[in-house]
Amino acid sequence: MIKSIDLKKQDKKHHKNILRDIAKVINNQNFISGVEVKKFESRFAEVCGTKYAIGVGNGTDALYMALKALNLKSGAEVILPAMTWKSTLLAVTNMGLTPVIADINANDSNYSLKDLKKKITKKTKAIIVVHLYGNPCDTSKIKKIINKKKIFIIEDAAQAHGAYDFESKKKVGSIGHIACFSLYPAKNLGAYGDAGCVTTNSTKFAKKIMQLRNIGSINKFNCEVSGINSRLDTIQAVILLNKIKDLNQNNKKRQNIANYYNKNIINKKIVKLDYKPGCVFHQYVIKSKFKKNIINLFKKNKIEYGEHYPISINKLNLIKKNFSNKKFPNAEYLAKYGLSLPINPLISLNDLKKICKVLNSLN
Repeated sequence: MIKSIDLKKQDKKHHKNILRDIAKVINNQNFISGVEVKKFESRFAEVCGTKYAIGVGNGTDALYMALKALNLKSGAEVILPAMTWKSTLLAVTNMGLTPVIADINANDSNYSLKDLKKKITKKTKAIIVVHLYGNPCDTSKIKKIINKKKIFIIEDAAQAHGAYDFESKKKVGSIGHIACFSLYPAKNLGAYGDAGCVTTNSTKFAKKIMQLRNIGSINKFNCEVSGINSRLDTIQAVILLNKIKDLNQNNKKRQNIANYYNKNIINKKIVKLDYKPGCVFHQYVIKSKFKKNIINLFKKNKIEYGEHYPISINKLNLIKKNFSNKKFPNAEYLAKYGLSLPINPLISLNDLKKICKVLNSLN
């Protein structure tokens, strides 16, 4: 079987050190907010080019707390793309804010700037830019559209660890007012359980996130704000400290795999998305009206595949009644015909050749 991702094989060289470091945590019994958490936060801030990185429980909580830190009034409009993971939406609705959906481009997974511009109103208080598949959103252009309007930019960087914006040369995580990362196991940088991180250059926002993640308090027995219990634990921090050493190398391997696909998938029935130079390829997604045929070929040839995602945000049961009269053709097309190819950093050249051969055999 050609695997989409193989974490056991990918992390094998770190297993001894990870087990050693976990044993140290157990021996020290500093399971929450240990020194290793601060070490990881410092290292991840370096990766993102920010002053602050605050470890949290997961990427969904990161988005929720980022919005809460902005102190937006109930009902304020927050724009998000029609193609993203459902957590992006839930962070907005759970805060009592109004989600406004903008379509994506036909040729990639990022905002259609034309549609985004139409969706900005006087009620717009924040825009969530999603670097989907590790492909950096056109944040520099979005900033120009916003101009002097008081609109916050939140980066949903759940799939973009180590990516950078080609136009501004800034690292993803440092472009907006605040950024949110998932450290779920399958991510480019993943823990061995749920974990997440928030990055920012704002001291004000950093302090607020530190409060929010710790049940609303800085002091143990007091409570300053209405927060949640969402801290990065020390065991996950030591795992991440080991794995972050390979982030740049693995991202380069993913880029090499993507370049191979770009050059060697030549079947005209398959459409390859446009990916920017700063992309780190959490996923490599193609589009084809013959998706079902490709899936059958992959099953026959024992090739894993994924769908990211088969439902556009406007069609989620939670909100679909509110958007029943609105169309998001590009996102809906990607949801229907998009397919994710194996992007395992350790995939062999022979496996890549086989995948491309199978795709090119589609008739």
